[in-house]
Parts: sequence; structure tokens; C-alpha cells
Amino acid sequence: MKPSAFIELRDLHLTSTIGTYGPKDVVPNSHILDLTLEVSPTLVQVPSDEMTHVFDYDPLIAQIDAIAAHQKYETQEYLMTLIAGACAQYDQIIGLDICLKKQPVLRSTGSLGVRLRLPYSDLLALRALLKN
Repeated sequence: MKPSAFIELRDLHLTSTIGTYGPKDVVPNSHILDLTLEVSPTLVQVPSDEMTHVFDYDPLIAQIDAIAAHQKYETQEYLMTLIAGACAQYDQIIGLDICLKKQPVLRSTGSLGVRLRLPYSDLLALRALLKN
């Protein structure tokens, strides 16, 4: 089996406004991001305890936070597309799994999420689109 490595971000509450709701609709009070980044195992099995050997995900998290807060979005899907574009800017990321959930969705319970998985070939295509 080929080695693989992942960086996982779970339960990040985004400061975002998504959707348009009527007076009787349940309005979500939270949008939660789960993000799994596939990276080379050489960025996880490192020769020494130095930041130069690992993927520094802090700038990506700051970028995602800025994207989420930038404007009101109509759909979770569009916000996810922008987050995928932000992730594609990092050559260290070779695979991506994004799940964006909103809660509550019914009488103060439940969550509803959208998931996007991009393997390496799709990330390469997205990188090419972003460079044009």
C-alpha cells in the first residue's frame, strides 16, 4: 500500500452569512467546515522538529476565514468552490475533502452538509484554471 498523509481541520465555525430565508424558515445559526487535506507523507514524517519540514496551514485557515466573512453567499456550494480554490493555490496539497454544514435545519436540530472531494488530478485542473 502506498503511504498517505492527511491534515484534518474539524468543526471550524465560519463567520459567514449563507442563504435567503423567509419569516417561517429555520435560519441556521452556524456554518461549520470540516477540511481534510492530503499532503505528501514527507510533510508529516519529518527528519526534525522544524516548521520548514511541514505544511504551514495557518495562512490557508486565515484565507478561508477571510473568504467566509467577505460577503453574503446564496449557496454553501459557491462558498465551498471558493475554499477549494484557496486550497488549490498550495502545491503541497495533493487531495482535498471539504464538508460544509449548517445547523440547525429543523426545529433547532440536525445539520445539513455538502461535501466535495477533489483528487490530485482535479486539483491540478483547478490550479490551471486559477492561473489563467
